[in-house]
Amino acid sequence: MIIPAYVARNARKYPNHEAVIDGSLRATWQQLEQHVNQFAEHLACDHHIKAGDRVCLVLPNSYTFIVAHFAIQRLGAIVSPINVKLTASELAYIFENADASLVITYDLTSSHALKACSELKLNSLVINNIIDHVAQYSRGRTFTQLDQQALFEPATLLYTSGTTGRPKGVLFNHKALLFVGMMFATEMHYRPESRLLSLMPFTHSAPLNLTLVGGTLIGSTHIVAPTFTPDLLLNLVQQERATHFFGAPVAYLLTAQHPAIQKTNLSSMTHWIYGGGPLAGDHARRVQQAFGSDQFYCVYGLTEAGPTGSLLLPNEHAEKAGSVGQRAAAFTEIRVVNKSGDICANNEPGEIHIGGEGVMTEYWRNEQATQDIFTEDGWIRTGDIGLRDDDGFYWVKDRIKDLIISGGVNVYPREVEDALASHPAVLEAAVIGVPHDEWGETVKACVVLREAIEEEALRAHVAERLADYKCPRVYAFMDELPHNANGKVLKHQLR
Repeated sequence: MIIPAYVARNARKYPNHEAVIDGSLRATWQQLEQHVNQFAEHLACDHHIKAGDRVCLVLPNSYTFIVAHFAIQRLGAIVSPINVKLTASELAYIFENADASLVITYDLTSSHALKACSELKLNSLVINNIIDHVAQYSRGRTFTQLDQQALFEPATLLYTSGTTGRPKGVLFNHKALLFVGMMFATEMHYRPESRLLSLMPFTHSAPLNLTLVGGTLIGSTHIVAPTFTPDLLLNLVQQERATHFFGAPVAYLLTAQHPAIQKTNLSSMTHWIYGGGPLAGDHARRVQQAFGSDQFYCVYGLTEAGPTGSLLLPNEHAEKAGSVGQRAAAFTEIRVVNKSGDICANNEPGEIHIGGEGVMTEYWRNEQATQDIFTEDGWIRTGDIGLRDDDGFYWVKDRIKDLIISGGVNVYPREVEDALASHPAVLEAAVIGVPHDEWGETVKACVVLREAIEEEALRAHVAERLADYKCPRVYAFMDELPHNANGKVLKHQLR
C-alpha cells in the first residue's frame, strides 16, 4: 500500500484511538482519515492537483501539516515540505526548481512564502484551521487508494543544500519511505499504544520519515508542536505521557540545564532518540543523569539514505558514547570504503557508504549529482569520513565536504560565503564550523574587507539573505585568507 493508505487502515482498525494531538486539538484516526479525504478532494476539485504534481508545504508541525501531507500523497502528487525559516528568495528558488503547482502555508509563516509566490505567479493557499477549511469545501466525494504499482511512484521531495550553495531536491518513492518507516518502527519498538512527540520540524527527513511515517504505519499517536523549547519538551512529555522523542543533541543539552527537569515526571518515556551528531562521553553522561534515564539511542544516517544508517543502543553508551553504533539498522547496510574502493581495515579512515531499500530515487532534475552520490552497486556515498574500531563500532571523524552541523541542522559554507561576498565591502570570505558546547558546532565567518564596515551592518546584510540558523555567529576580520598554489582557501588552517 502507499503511505496514506495506512491512515485509512488505521481508521478501520483503531477508529476511536487518538491519531494526532496538537495543543487542544485531539483527532482520532477516523477523524484524520475523514479530513485527509476531504482535503484531497478540495485539492483535486478546486486546485486541480493530480498525480505527479509537486505541492510545497511551508508549515510548522501541526495537524494541518499532517492532513495536507497525506492528502497530497493520496492523489498521487508529490509533497515537498519546506523549512519555514527560509527567506523569500530561498523559497522562490525551491518553488521554481520543484516546478510547484501549489504552495500551502498559514498566517504565521506566509509572508515570505506569499512574496515568493507573487514573484513567480504561483498559486498559494493559506490555511489557518484545516478542519473548518475542509468542511467548507467538502463535496462528499471519496478518493480510492492508488493501486500497488503506485508504490514505485514518487511520494516526497525534500530539499537539502548542496556544497555549491544551491538546494537539491531529494526524491523518494512510496516503497523507499515504507522501508524507512518500518525500519524505525522496528528498531524503536513502536506500538499502537506508543505516543510519539515531534518537536523537530517535519521539513527534515528524520522527523518526517522516521516519526510521522513510521508511527502511522503502526497506528501510534502523534503529539506535535510547532517548535522546540525545553519547556515544551518537559511539559508535553509529562502532560501527554509521551513514550518516544527524537531530537538533535542540542535539544537534550539545553533541556538538561532546565531547572524544571528535576521535578518533571518523565517516567512514561521509553525511548530518548538523538541524531544529527553524537553525544560524546561527558555530554552523554550529563544528559542521562539529568533525564534520569539510560534509554538513549543514537541514530546515524543522511537524508539521501532515507534517513537510514546505524544506531548506538542504550547498553552501548557506557563504553562507546560518541560512536554511531556497531551495526546498520533494519533493512540497511553500512560500510567504510577507502579510495581504492576496498572495505577499510579496522581503524582505517574511509568514506562511509549506506545501502538498502530506503535510499532516494534521485536528486530532482540533477542527473550529474545523482550519478556522483550513487556507487556502482547502488549504495549512497555519505561524504562522511569514518572508521570502524576493533570492537566493530563506527565513528564519524570528519566531513569530506566541509559541512557544518549546528544543533543537528546542516549548514553549507558556500551558501553563507556567497551571501557575505554579495556585500560590496567584502573582498573574500570563508566559512567554517567551530566547536560549541551546546550546538556541537556554530558558524564562523572569516572575512577580508575591501573597505571598512561595521560588523552589525554585515550581519544585517546576511540576515536578509539567509535563514537565521545559517547566519554566522562569530566573525573574524583578517588581512588575508590562507590559500594553496591553486588559489583554494585552506580551511584546515583557518580551523
